[in-house]
Amino acid sequence: MNSYVNSFLEYLRLELNYSAKTINTYEEALKKYSLFLATKHYSFNQINKDQANQYKAYLVSLGYESKTSSLYLSAVRSFYHYLVEIKSILINPFATIKNPKVIKKLPNFLNHSERDEMLHPLTFKSTLDYRNLFIIEFLYATGLRVSELCNIKLQDLDFKEKTLRVMGKGNKERIVFYEACDPVLFDLYIKKIRKELLNGLYSDYLLTSKTGKLSVRSVEQIVKKYALKNNILNKVTPHTLRHTFATDLLNEGADIRSVGELLGHESLSTTQIYTHITADHLKNIYQKTHPRSKK
Repeated sequence: MNSYVNSFLEYLRLELNYSAKTINTYEEALKKYSLFLATKHYSFNQINKDQANQYKAYLVSLGYESKTSSLYLSAVRSFYHYLVEIKSILINPFATIKNPKVIKKLPNFLNHSERDEMLHPLTFKSTLDYRNLFIIEFLYATGLRVSELCNIKLQDLDFKEKTLRVMGKGNKERIVFYEACDPVLFDLYIKKIRKELLNGLYSDYLLTSKTGKLSVRSVEQIVKKYALKNNILNKVTPHTLRHTFATDLLNEGADIRSVGELLGHESLSTTQIYTHITADHLKNIYQKTHPRSKK
């Protein structure tokens, strides 16, 4: 089986141009599947539908969340599809095995008071304080993923139009607007703070530290510490600011398709989770304004 798995992974990399992260996930899933086969003494190329269903139950028995189980099943299903393609087997035993229903969690976002606390801190003490506030401002103003933000170069910015080009998931390029970012803070960061941090070093990247480019992990730590410093009790991550961006736009009347475009979502279904939040907002408006509901 190992030689087929290696061939399959090469196929994903060279033919389908999958990312290294996705390929590693598939490899991990197939290792887990190989352990299942060994436990049951099954041969990988003689699996039937009932045995495929056993693997689905096996994943559940290990306590995996539905999202992880679905990912592992999809990887194995793709592997067998590949085996059919290269005519190693005739039928994909996982073709009709449905993934467990994924329970979508409502995204964590900041309410208005928490958002204001984050964007209007009481004190500034250092150059890093200004840099960190810029990170918070820019994440909230653009709705960027943290990985996208860390990879932005100065050449990606159009200072006149206040837009930037972003390479998102699946190497999909999109235009992002940053006009909502505090213009005074933006100019201060670009013209002064960034240069002070680099202290003579050169970097193409928008976000910098004293040693160069900021990593995703560093930005995550900055956001977390910044929230605690400003007395935000809820867990705050860069993705929390992305969720807040989307929620605020929808609550202010933006249509869901446009918000999905701004977020770089490939499917509208990915954006629709935010409608749960906006529905609560509309319910509150209804209860406060309808003459009979107010009673």
